[in-house]
Amino acid sequence: MFYPFNKVYTIALLIGTVVGIPLGVLLVLTRDDGILKNRPIFFVLNNVINFIRSIPFVILLIFIMPFTRALMGTTIGSTAAIVPLVAYISPYLARLVENSLLEVDKGIIEAAEAMGATTFQIIWYFILPEALGSLVLALTTGTIGLIGASAMAGIIGGGGVGDLALTHGYQRMNTPLMVVTVIILVVFVQLIQSLGNYLSQKFRKYS
Repeated sequence: MFYPFNKVYTIALLIGTVVGIPLGVLLVLTRDDGILKNRPIFFVLNNVINFIRSIPFVILLIFIMPFTRALMGTTIGSTAAIVPLVAYISPYLARLVENSLLEVDKGIIEAAEAMGATTFQIIWYFILPEALGSLVLALTTGTIGLIGASAMAGIIGGGGVGDLALTHGYQRMNTPLMVVTVIILVVFVQLIQSLGNYLSQKFRKYS
């Protein structure tokens, strides 16, 4: 398909968001100054996330092929691309979410604790709403990062603009098509970033 995202990348983004946000929240809660301080959990999560994020996506794509084959029954095609894309975007989003939540004023959390709020209430009614503007920018950055990864997923026939650029552009030496692909990516990224900036400002205004 001649656009940066198809349903495979949309699914990967949704799954990555569902996994990444709780991981980011857990990182904040279990750190030394968190309300659920737990060094073993934080140590494991922090190092696993750092380990995965340190692997370039192309290498990660190959590295987890046995897991992809076991889960999907194949390592080639758009469906198989979901696994490495989720493995890439989840820890990436987790770190972005962690940074966003750490921006929340500690006084707000202390006030919530003084009112007798439970851990869930502190997260849902105080931390997340206060960090919403920053979280929108984090998800925007993550979405743009996934576009770059999805382009590389064209190596395994992941579809989308990556497959188009590699199969019909680079391999066939179709320079005009490559130029058009770059233009589409630039425009798409600009639109996503502009939308993210707009929504972030709106949420910050009303928070």
